[in-house]
Amino acid sequence: MNIANILARKGSMAVTVQPEQSIREALALLERHNIGALVAVQGDRPVGILSERDIVREAARNESFFARTVGDLMTRDVITGQPPDDLLTVAYTMTERRIRHLPVVDQGRLVGMVSIGDVLKAQRDQYQGEVDTLQTQLLAGEGGQPR
Repeated sequence: MNIANILARKGSMAVTVQPEQSIREALALLERHNIGALVAVQGDRPVGILSERDIVREAARNESFFARTVGDLMTRDVITGQPPDDLLTVAYTMTERRIRHLPVVDQGRLVGMVSIGDVLKAQRDQYQGEVDTLQTQLLAGEGGQPR
């Protein structure tokens, strides 16, 4: 299973923002789409990522954070994935780097976004399918029919 499988199921839409947009606009996008992170883009290329956590940290340090722009707060060193990336590797990277959202890039262009929840759900579904298959094989091997 890989990132492309997740995007095929959930869709390839990633909510984006421009670095020059205000934090207030970014917050409105997060709320409207009920998501935890936005990909900052110039054209169709990711140049940063802005998460709820980035905004909360700035709000705790600076009461006038609404006057800031996305570009001021976004993480510029964006960790990205590619559609063929294996989910075990993706899960490891996300856990080790302590990130919950991974922009997906193909040939330099943003093609989607996956969350740690998407990765875990895909892995769970895969494992449940394997368990169901094994249970069916065990029951059939006992001379019985699957229940």
